[in-house]
This record gives sequence, structure tokens and C-alpha cells, in this order.
Amino acid sequence: MASGVLTIQDAGMSDPFHQRLHHVASGALSGATAQTSGMRRVEAISGSTVGSRNLWMGQTHVAAGTDSGNHHHGESETAIYVVSGTPSFVFLDAEHGETRVDTKPGDYIYVPPWVPHREENPDPENEAVVVISRTTQDAIVVNVPDLKWVGPVAVGPTAHESPQQP
Repeated sequence: MASGVLTIQDAGMSDPFHQRLHHVASGALSGATAQTSGMRRVEAISGSTVGSRNLWMGQTHVAAGTDSGNHHHGESETAIYVVSGTPSFVFLDAEHGETRVDTKPGDYIYVPPWVPHREENPDPENEAVVVISRTTQDAIVVNVPDLKWVGPVAVGPTAHESPQQP
């Protein structure tokens, strides 16, 4: 950094990963990622596709008139951009109970870590498509029986447990 300009080498980024851009064409999206019933996820940017370390990005497709299963994304923060359709995002609010956030193309949704939720597509004719970005390089998906938080984080029952009854 003798010239006052920080170089890739000065920043400790001299490996091949940090020396080029990575292009993932729309036809190359991979369905080999964590799934939830009622939706189809495809990944574009991940540790397995481009070697990312702190980012996962892809699409979710929810068929017309379909609801996804309840799930959360563990420690990942999730940002969602609505590309097409009018999906609804449902979560359990402590004061108001089950809460729906209705969206349209161009809208954004933020899902904090560990928050159980589901996607719904009330449109009987058109698929809903969203772009998802997460703060982990893997698509963390934990499918849960309902939208209730259990313990310090939302977790599904283990194989020998049954869901808690109210």
C-alpha cells in the first residue's frame, strides 16, 4: 500500500475467487437446495454454485392457489423481492395473532432470523415468483409444524417428539 491505494493483495484477497466475477445464467439455477412443501426454491448464488461465503441468493416459486409449509431460516436474515404475482407472507404476531403481509411486484420483505412464516399465493391463476437473498451461504430451511416459537429459537419437533399442543 505504498502508493496509498489498497490492492487486492493488501486486503488478503489474492486467491482466484476474489479475482473475477461469477455469472449464473437464468437457465443454470439449481433445484438442489433445501425445500418446503408448496413451493420450489432454486439457487443462483451459494457456496456450492460460486463459492460464496456469506450469501445465498435464489428464487422461490409458489404455484397458483398454493400455500407453503411453515418454516424458518435459522440464523439467516432474509431479504425478499417480489418479481411477479401477489404473494402473502404469514407470521405469528405476539399481539395480533396470525398476521398476513400482502405484496405485489416491486415490494420487499425482510424476515429476521428464526421467525417462523409461510408464503401463500392466493391468485388462482398465476404463479408468484420472488428473489431471495440470505446472509448465510447455505439455504437454511427448517420446516416446522406451525408458526409458534418454541424455546429460544423456532425449531421443529425431533423424530421422537410430537408438536406441542396449546
